[in-house]
Amino acid sequence: MSIATTLDKTETTGADEWQLRVDLAAAFRLAVRFDWHEAVANHFSLAVSPDGSKFLMNPKWRHFSRIKASDLLLLDANDKATMSRPGAPDPSAWCIHGAIHARVPEARCLLHVHPPYATAVAGLADPEIKPIDQNTARFFNRVVYDDKYGGIADNDEEGARLAGLLGEKRILMMGNHGVLVSADSVAQAFDDLYFIERACKTLVLAYSTGKPLNVMSDNLAEHTARGWETYADAAEAHFCEMKRILDDEDPGYAN
Repeated sequence: MSIATTLDKTETTGADEWQLRVDLAAAFRLAVRFDWHEAVANHFSLAVSPDGSKFLMNPKWRHFSRIKASDLLLLDANDKATMSRPGAPDPSAWCIHGAIHARVPEARCLLHVHPPYATAVAGLADPEIKPIDQNTARFFNRVVYDDKYGGIADNDEEGARLAGLLGEKRILMMGNHGVLVSADSVAQAFDDLYFIERACKTLVLAYSTGKPLNVMSDNLAEHTARGWETYADAAEAHFCEMKRILDDEDPGYAN
């Protein structure tokens, strides 16, 4: 039996799951617009079951610009036979996303990409996002930094290791690799990814001047980060506005 890759919105998905599909498909199209994607690599996933074990993810080697809601794979993180079936997902995607969805049920949406600025910062000997402005301070003490890169993630042990790193934090800066954002919803994950890439762009530009950074004190950085949390509703508004742009300019994502 092959893994289903196409579902009609009137079939067994239900209205709620179909909306999750539409939201995740929108995130793929937006990642192209912001130049976060890499050819047919990188993966987004979204839990659809209460325990997080059943999740949607992009099919193997499909360009982000072509992904539609109906294309998304419906997978079960506890199904050990997944990778032996026709239409199986990319091995590295299964390793990372399958492991996290199986072990971290609160990580509903996972966006893993290698965007230019976040990846550049992840490649530094010191990949910490220094709080030098509002955007960089947003992530103060809210990021896990992984310095144990061991090559392309394609085995159960590596998946389990990455899942164990998240803990209570939502963002994983993967040294020599890229970034992974987890959140309760696609909107929140998208907003965090948007701002972490902007934060890293600011940091790279500041480093490029060769001048000393004006790093905030810990107290000020924490105060600023908490200030961002009072604007949590802005993430939903941001994502809704971006979907409206897609509806006008690239509506095929919702099919």
